[in-house]
Amino acid sequence: MKQFDARNLSMMFDLYEMTMANGYFEDKKRDRDDYVSFDVFYRNNPDGGGFAIFAGLEQVLDYLENMHFSTEDISYLRSLHVFSEPFLQWLETYQFRGNVYAMPEGSVIYPDEPLLTVYAPLVDAQLVETAILCEINHQSLIATKAQRIVKAAQGRGVSDFGARRAHNMDAAVYGARAAYIGGADSTATVLAGQMFNIPVSGTMAHSWVMYYDDEYTAFKRFAEIYPDNAILLVDTYDVLDSGVPNAIRVAKEVLEPMGKRLKGIRIDSGDLAYLSKKARKMLDDAGLTDAIIVMSNSLDEYTISSILEQGGCVDSFGVGERLITAKSDPVFGAVYKLVAVHKDKAIIPKIKISETFEKITNPGRKRAWRVYDKTGHAIADLLTLQDEDPRESAEFPFVDTQRPWKKMTFRDCTFRELQELVLEKGKRIHPSPSLEEIRRYVRKQLNHEIWPEEQRFSNPHMHFLDMSPRYYAMKMALLEDVKKGK
Repeated sequence: MKQFDARNLSMMFDLYEMTMANGYFEDKKRDRDDYVSFDVFYRNNPDGGGFAIFAGLEQVLDYLENMHFSTEDISYLRSLHVFSEPFLQWLETYQFRGNVYAMPEGSVIYPDEPLLTVYAPLVDAQLVETAILCEINHQSLIATKAQRIVKAAQGRGVSDFGARRAHNMDAAVYGARAAYIGGADSTATVLAGQMFNIPVSGTMAHSWVMYYDDEYTAFKRFAEIYPDNAILLVDTYDVLDSGVPNAIRVAKEVLEPMGKRLKGIRIDSGDLAYLSKKARKMLDDAGLTDAIIVMSNSLDEYTISSILEQGGCVDSFGVGERLITAKSDPVFGAVYKLVAVHKDKAIIPKIKISETFEKITNPGRKRAWRVYDKTGHAIADLLTLQDEDPRESAEFPFVDTQRPWKKMTFRDCTFRELQELVLEKGKRIHPSPSLEEIRRYVRKQLNHEIWPEEQRFSNPHMHFLDMSPRYYAMKMALLEDVKKGK
């Protein structure tokens, strides 16, 4: 099941994608079926972190496999009076014809390495840029933010409460999916639970308490209807003088005579660390040591860390707007750049030059590798030419691009290629992993492969992206050619 199944999203592109595609189609001096390669990569980790989490691949593959243009789509494009009639007629039977190579969804990723590579006829490759970036930028951003929040929670539950503050319904639903990949335990968004089999959770809103004549009656009615899942929102009037005492009273007078226990309370405002400590003592003194405390209200990794550093007594966090919008750093910044043109059997590398050093691209078709030491920890990533395989020798020389004058070698290391073929001639070559498998893959990498120093929030250790000497030489030669005006 997909959200709004009747929607055809094939028109999800910027106008200039279609304008360029039409131009390539009509250019009589080139073969309209020339193949090219585009890389998707990003330049900076969100929030100054040490890495990001790759998410959104499943929706990219859905888009590419189902891409087609309806009669209405063609009519609209014709009404713009921009595109040639032969091109519009060609679109009537269009299907994406390319291959996609990608890292597994849920991969820990770093700047400037290819997350996904499209190898396709030039027209096809140009048409899909916007949709690919839209999915990867959004979900990778939210998955990365969720991972940071989950780390701050130190093993306590984290639930996505963000739907009502998301930028629209799609952002809420696919944001919940990304948050689950990043480690959130559940979502309050029921449609996301239905679509992706994510556990759903929720309690009550202040309106429930405000509707009834008094707080005790509101709690009593809720507990009578939901005796096995009574988590009571205690901050509508006064947490310590009213909310918690009424919750305890309901536990004793309503639930215990039924043979039930109060599941917990939720605090949504005020000095959360202070209130949670006071509430915990009140619950414990009343014999409700098993009642949990859920905390919400504009939380993120920084506020959660602060609350716990102050000794806050919290069992679970409901995180809303700052997760679903990645409020502190809301732009992921992945880009889609041409890296090679394929002519006959030749691969012609392409490079983008900029006055800004960080915007100079890594050209050509390439292979990306993760390098592991004897302990199984990732020590760097490596770019090589397509015909290079560092696994073939015990020692492999590399160039540290920040110190290219130094001779450096990987010794006693193992290498894992990061990209794999996931779409061939427009069709998936194997089923996608389940959301649970993706989520477990994230956890496995963070628990066993990625150094704790890279997982710090402040001043994380830098993960290096190195190059083989041959790849580095190719890139430098291209830069020299551009300098000479070739």
